[in-house]
Amino acid sequence: MKVSVWDTYVTRADGKIMHFDILVPKEVQDEEKIFGYGKTYLKGKPFNTGKLSAKECQFCHIESASDIVINSIEKSGFHIIEMENCN
Repeated sequence: MKVSVWDTYVTRADGKIMHFDILVPKEVQDEEKIFGYGKTYLKGKPFNTGKLSAKECQFCHIESASDIVINSIEKSGFHIIEMENCN
């Protein structure tokens, strides 16, 4: 499966910048849907964050997905890769 990677930076309430990637099937191009996946992920965090929009989340590239990513996408429609300040 080929996936689109959306590079995302969101400011936490404590001022730290969260960096994570939202991975979706490459056919998914609706930005609002992708932002919705990011918002769903952020709701599960124990801290408050700023908004998520086109300013914070941008298409980066397309890559081949691993089995773990494919399974996650098949379950929820998206997969998150946490990079910095996500916990």
